[in-house]
Amino acid sequence: MREYTPADETSWLRCRVLAFLDTSFYDAVVPSKPAIEAPGLELVVLDGTGSVVALMDTGIEGEVATVDSVAVHPDHRRRGLGRQLLARTRAWARAAGATTLDAWTRDDAQTLAWYRSMGFAESDHYLHVYAFHYTDPAEPGRAIAEPRRGLRPMLVFGHASLADEGQLKGEFARVHVNRRFGMPI
Repeated sequence: MREYTPADETSWLRCRVLAFLDTSFYDAVVPSKPAIEAPGLELVVLDGTGSVVALMDTGIEGEVATVDSVAVHPDHRRRGLGRQLLARTRAWARAAGATTLDAWTRDDAQTLAWYRSMGFAESDHYLHVYAFHYTDPAEPGRAIAEPRRGLRPMLVFGHASLADEGQLKGEFARVHVNRRFGMPI
């Protein structure tokens, strides 16, 4: 385990994509690594060939450190890599003056179980709603009140209140509860 360097970017991207592929974040593909503002912490775990097999990026604002990305390559799961990344991140956040470490994630059973087993507790919730043409050609139109002339929406991503979950699940095929997990550090 060590801090991320720009030379890790391609391997970091591959690890994240493969780790997210079997989760509700399967389409959270980015063409370049998102920047973590200083004094953030960007950690990677490398295998014997120098490829990134696990990662954790964490930003900090005031007394709250927030995990931006955490991923373990599917071929390297259940080896304690996430736990090791979390331990190092917690120590860093504590030394940086944070009192809380938090993370947002969706409703994947294994991911939720991992956060809970690490000592995180759920607090806030809201919905991620996808209206996607390939799921149902009418979904994007239902998500937009006033379409722009000449613009045909194919994918609409929105945030909504948890109170609207039942109604939205009746209208859209892909509705996820986005959950905030936090822990004192």
